[in-house]
Amino acid sequence: MTHRARKRFGQNFLHDPGVIRHIVSSIAPKPEQHLVEIGPGQGAITRELLRATGSMDAVELDRDLITPLAEMCAPLGDLRIHNADVLKFDLCSLVAPSAQLRVVGNLPYNISTPILFHLLERANCIRDMHFMLQKEVVLRMGASPGNKQYGRLSVMLQAQCQVTPLFEIGPGAFKPAPKVDSAFVRLEPYATLQVQIKDQGYFSRMVAQAFSQRRKTLRNSLRKLVHVETMEELGINPGLRAEQLDVETFAQLANAACKTDPPS
Repeated sequence: MTHRARKRFGQNFLHDPGVIRHIVSSIAPKPEQHLVEIGPGQGAITRELLRATGSMDAVELDRDLITPLAEMCAPLGDLRIHNADVLKFDLCSLVAPSAQLRVVGNLPYNISTPILFHLLERANCIRDMHFMLQKEVVLRMGASPGNKQYGRLSVMLQAQCQVTPLFEIGPGAFKPAPKVDSAFVRLEPYATLQVQIKDQGYFSRMVAQAFSQRRKTLRNSLRKLVHVETMEELGINPGLRAEQLDVETFAQLANAACKTDPPS
């Protein structure tokens, strides 16, 4: 397939056969599973997944890729291509209420975080997710409290998913080669959340506010959302910074704070 990568779509096409085999082996697709690929591009992974499953969906924004991809994959199985922006596409519409999707993708680096948050909102219909992302993003996703990479993305993902970084991928595996290293990661939404969150909206707002100015203490960064007395009642030092709190502590704080009138 001949196609000039488009910068506005964040396109970097995977071409390394060894990396492709490693990715497909990590996903381990089976015929009875419902896979959906975000941004199949030139079909490097799509072809191998379709060979394994016989049927799958793909969401592709670049309409110039759709016909060549469909023609290439036609002999391999039933590939249903949806020409759409994944941020405006409801993946759960692809499956029955009792079924679950396995989501795969080489996510555009410029919008990877919005896509991850979009998918979190639909985690109820997702069994697992496997993504190629900028290495820095994967480090943030799996970071622990106290680590400089630990932040809003870490807390929000780890509250709902098991995050497992799998392996790194060098720039040479793509055309055109990106200027950064990549990594492959697995996300598995919890069937039962490890931490209970009473108000997801409030939790999300509080975590975002806490990390909006990382150098500020909780007393200052959360002063419009959480009373200092609430922190102290939970045994949380208001002088700590957001990066020092684990996911469970964030959940406890949000659960306690959303019961009371937040400070004005």
